[in-house]
Amino acid sequence: MEKIVIQVDADLEDLIPGYLQNRRQDVDSILQALEKQEFEAIRVLGHTMKGTGGGYGFDAITEMGHALEEASKDGNIPAIRQKAAALLAYLQRVDVVFK
Repeated sequence: MEKIVIQVDADLEDLIPGYLQNRRQDVDSILQALEKQEFEAIRVLGHTMKGTGGGYGFDAITEMGHALEEASKDGNIPAIRQKAAALLAYLQRVDVVFK
């Protein structure tokens, strides 16, 4: 599996492990909310990712968060599942380099 190398400002080094762990927990939360069809909870999680990803240097998280937010507004279960899987795959492949 090829790594995705992301360069992040060294000032954020203490925050990044927790941030990425929280996104892994978000995947679980999304899947649990999806089982209950709690689309508003998924929308909020997606909105938060959309707002924070780029600030930490993870533009892909921002994009996936936006897609999750939009899919949840439509109740698009297949799209939500796909984006949650894509987020998990991204988190498994991401390799942070501090500069």
